[in-house]
Amino acid sequence: MTDAPPSNTVLERLGEVIYRRRRPVLIGALVVLAGLSAIAAGALSSFVLNRWEAAGSESVAAQEVLREEFATGNSNLILLITAVDGHVDDPDVARSATAVADELAREDAVGDVWSYWSLGGDGTLRSDDGASALVLAHVTGDATEARAAIAEYIPDYTREDATVTVQVAGSEAASTQISAQATQDFVRAELIIIPLMLILLVFIYRRVSSALLTLGVGLFSVIATLAGLRALTAVVEIASFASNIVLVMGIGLGVDYSLFLISRFREALAHGATVRFALRETLNTAGRTVVFSGLTVAASVAVLLALPFPFLRSFAYAGVLTVLTAALGAIVILPAALAVLGERMARRGITVPAPRPIEQGRWYRLGQRVMRRPIVWGGAALLALLAVAAPALGVQIGVPDDRVLAQGSSVRATYDRLRTDFGTEANDALHVVATGDGVAQPESAEVEAYAAAMSRIAGIAQVNSAVGVFVDGTRVGDGDERLESGQSQRLEAIPVRADLDGDAARIVADVRSLEGPFEATLVGGYPAQLVDFRAALLERLPLIAGLILAVTFVLLFLLTGSLLIPLKATVLNLLSIGVMFGVLTAVFQNGLLADLIGFTPVGTLDPAFPILMFCVVYGLSMDYEVFMVSRIREEYERTGEADRAVLAGLQRSAPLITAAALTLAVSFGVYATGSVMYLQMIGIGVAVAIAIDATVIRGILVPAFMRLAGAANWWAPAFLVPVFRRFGLREESTAPAVG
Repeated sequence: MTDAPPSNTVLERLGEVIYRRRRPVLIGALVVLAGLSAIAAGALSSFVLNRWEAAGSESVAAQEVLREEFATGNSNLILLITAVDGHVDDPDVARSATAVADELAREDAVGDVWSYWSLGGDGTLRSDDGASALVLAHVTGDATEARAAIAEYIPDYTREDATVTVQVAGSEAASTQISAQATQDFVRAELIIIPLMLILLVFIYRRVSSALLTLGVGLFSVIATLAGLRALTAVVEIASFASNIVLVMGIGLGVDYSLFLISRFREALAHGATVRFALRETLNTAGRTVVFSGLTVAASVAVLLALPFPFLRSFAYAGVLTVLTAALGAIVILPAALAVLGERMARRGITVPAPRPIEQGRWYRLGQRVMRRPIVWGGAALLALLAVAAPALGVQIGVPDDRVLAQGSSVRATYDRLRTDFGTEANDALHVVATGDGVAQPESAEVEAYAAAMSRIAGIAQVNSAVGVFVDGTRVGDGDERLESGQSQRLEAIPVRADLDGDAARIVADVRSLEGPFEATLVGGYPAQLVDFRAALLERLPLIAGLILAVTFVLLFLLTGSLLIPLKATVLNLLSIGVMFGVLTAVFQNGLLADLIGFTPVGTLDPAFPILMFCVVYGLSMDYEVFMVSRIREEYERTGEADRAVLAGLQRSAPLITAAALTLAVSFGVYATGSVMYLQMIGIGVAVAIAIDATVIRGILVPAFMRLAGAANWWAPAFLVPVFRRFGLREESTAPAVG
């Protein structure tokens, strides 16, 4: 064998350096990994929990006034007290319930407690049959502090004696159990995903050492990302849910990138290259594509930084770090290992090109059939995907509740009783807070008229105020002194459960639009917070979509020098997104397979996680687009034959894309076996989108489209050609050194 010619690109030079210092690089990587592991070990405990809040919104401002002026807030903890025998007005039941409420009020983290009994028998706090009533409390602190306290209260206050039984619910209690279950699902997923990936990789490579090496790159990405996120917690909040994305994306992208590099390395060895040149050639071709692919995926998830929500920004930090560490492991650590293993990596697996002519490959033959009749094949595939995507046309956007949890959870069981036994939602009251300079206070009659008018709003069962209790415009009870503090006043609008579930946004809007006697009012409460969060999220959706489409379009132009291919990629990627949303709507909104998967459909989709999934899936779809188009472009530049370039690029990339997609889909799919609907939704939605993208879209629609476009695939207007020549990022393959 002969030596390789002199290096001439950055990645070739990197390959040369890694080859010469392969053992020090590996030893250094192990030392760094040990240090990162020590940092990552405490990562989960440094992450925080977040509330569904929109910073700067009216509901958040109302919450601040409640805290500062009234020393209270949303009733984020509920005790459901049920008489063992009798009625909630029985003296023994009242004494026991009052004792429980007094005990809760003495807890350090509890700022305010009120109940059916302390309010003189408020009917909105009593069940329809009179056997149960509520104690409501506001637990202070941020989400992490409140939920840590509530995690202790749940077992302490779930009790039963001879007089009453006590069950725990509340928005923060539900979030506490969701977070705890998500953490358990993360640990369980680790125990499943890692050995499952190893089995799949052994099947792909037909060799344990190659499988371990590939899995090692994925694990490096997970560990390095967790360490990086822990470091970031010094300056920003990182949501605990981000760890779940790190695991699946880290393993998946590490496997993806390793598959492509190892395949290209084997390909070079099979053509007679020396190990040294094969390594440089691999980095200069597949390594360049990995870097470019990493840019597209990172750009796709980075757009989440445009959202003003710490929860979703956490996924941006996690996604970008995961991509960077996976790419780093693939183009630095993996090549060092390949240099050490050398010729032993030439062992044949199903990802190695067969020695037979490329024209005999199954993907090549499939591509030929598609390109002979592109309209028939492409039309049939398009119709099938549109049919799967069709349910997305009926998507209904809603807000999350406790039914995200599986039915076995104690908080979910309590909420199920609340839905069955209570017609109103006193625990989800709207807080109407009067604001202003406090100089000109309205007369009591004006406040009464305002409260009476509010009680007539459809969906409002009762309005409590300092001047009286109102139902359907009529005063039915005395005022509540809790609702007045110095010169400040507030009202509580208690919604009807069915109306709140059906149209919370309309109720909040009607209350906010009602003119009152105060200088100004702020409307808060948990329903208003969710409505404000959803509105802010949907308001930013066009910006997010525009950013992700523009950035990936530009990056793909810089890879191909074409305007048509980025346009085609955008349309096809949106098609895979449509399929994902069709599945999400059919399954998680409409309840298809709900019993099999194990969740409760509520008839709506919470928008936060689908937006996250949009960014992740779009980035991963571009990932596969980059790998396929780069091989097609390489063939086209070498031969100048448009159709053959498509077929050859398809044959060389499709087996790898399919294998990579399989591993990534399995990684995400594991979460479908979890107990939190959010994670089930991510697992199923992303797995389906990846599978469809890597098979139907890449195997049928891409060759059909490129056959119809012909030479126009590579067209760009004259003024953009110099831009591509100056800034384009193309693979530049050099002839292998043979001997």
